[in-house]
Amino acid sequence: MKPKIKFTKLRHFCGEPPEYQTSGASGCDVRASIENVIILKPGDRGLIPTGLSLEIPQGFEIQVRARSGLAIKNGIALLNAPGTIDSDYRGELKVILINLGGTDFEIKRGDRIAQLVMAPVLQAEFVESQLSETDRGVDGFGSTGV
Repeated sequence: MKPKIKFTKLRHFCGEPPEYQTSGASGCDVRASIENVIILKPGDRGLIPTGLSLEIPQGFEIQVRARSGLAIKNGIALLNAPGTIDSDYRGELKVILINLGGTDFEIKRGDRIAQLVMAPVLQAEFVESQLSETDRGVDGFGSTGV
């Protein structure tokens, strides 16, 4: 049985609701719901509205991820990849895109800009305590070699 995610289309919504492009896809695409074209120059970032609000079941999150085609062809990435949409958030889903490419990137109304992946969430209880010893210990970045 598939978990259900309720959604609301906001006034400025356009295009299609989130949809999986193939039967084996783990991510479904979301689209830009914008009135005017947005140009991201190299190095620029933008907060792109989707025109959607979601109701995610308790115990799950939605991870917002980059679309691989935009990444390889244009250098478009998510600045906070993956982004997290918590189950208790009811505001508009917006996507933080950054242009890591070498040319301007144009975002038009209805363009597929990111993908959403539903994932289970466990909340931990943090307990102050003496930590156990390991072979690695406190050795950090690069400590295991190249």
